[in-house]
Amino acid sequence: MPAVIRKTLLHVETTFIEGGKAAPQPLRLIAAAAVVQNPWAGRGFVEDLRPEIHDVAPGLGELLTKMIITEAGSGDAVEGYGKSGVVGLNGEVEHASALIHTLRFGNHYREAVAAKSYLSFCNTRGGANAPVMIPLMDKNDAGRRSHYLTIHFAVPDAPAPDEIVVALGASIGGRPHHRIGDRYQDLKELGHDVSNPAAV
Repeated sequence: MPAVIRKTLLHVETTFIEGGKAAPQPLRLIAAAAVVQNPWAGRGFVEDLRPEIHDVAPGLGELLTKMIITEAGSGDAVEGYGKSGVVGLNGEVEHASALIHTLRFGNHYREAVAAKSYLSFCNTRGGANAPVMIPLMDKNDAGRRSHYLTIHFAVPDAPAPDEIVVALGASIGGRPHHRIGDRYQDLKELGHDVSNPAAV
């Protein structure tokens, strides 16, 4: 059966000033989250998680992707992206992982924003008001450090012990005043051939 969704949330923050200095371009961070019933709750140890993954994950991926794209204005506007799952205390971290670490979930988002990078992720267990952390990276360039960001928020009444909070995150822009360079500069300094993708 599809996901049993108790509620959805949209978290949006805009940074205008960082380090006491106005941002040349305000940074927008967007998170779309769903509080869903854990489909494996109360069943003891479940060996095969695939049937519920197939039932629940695609609809969640589609729903949360639509929420992100609607807020961002278009898939092209999204620059950084990531995903997260927080399972309630009666569940396993594997349950949160099951819903977000499947192409049936992530490909909705990946395709909607025309991304090349993998979706960075976080999967944890916690009680109500546990932190939901969504690490982000550039959707097309995993070495672009300006877009190494983390969206951090909490849902005061979720996850309940038998629930999972599933979330997608997006950035429009990178860190204001980023000045630590990209990964490729370090690789060059260490003598790696950055023209060879295998070396990177």
